[in-house]
Amino acid sequence: VDAFQAWCGPCKTVVDLFRKVRNEVGSDLLHFAVAEVDSIDALKKYRGKCKPVFLFYAGGELVAIVRGVNAPLLQKTILEQL
Repeated sequence: VDAFQAWCGPCKTVVDLFRKVRNEVGSDLLHFAVAEVDSIDALKKYRGKCKPVFLFYAGGELVAIVRGVNAPLLQKTILEQL
């Protein structure tokens, strides 16, 4: 989940990375979403941050967090969580 604030929008720079990884691993295993933290109370602790935050869930549980746009770390985290 790309957790973003309304004033900065979702992180467009990692969309290509997400597409690449999804194509490599198959669409059944991996799902991407965006969430505006300003309108979701459960994500209020991510408000007021200017750095993008990527939340990784498995089985409904938060399993990893990557702060900032670090393509190698994002790809590594995605593959590790799969």
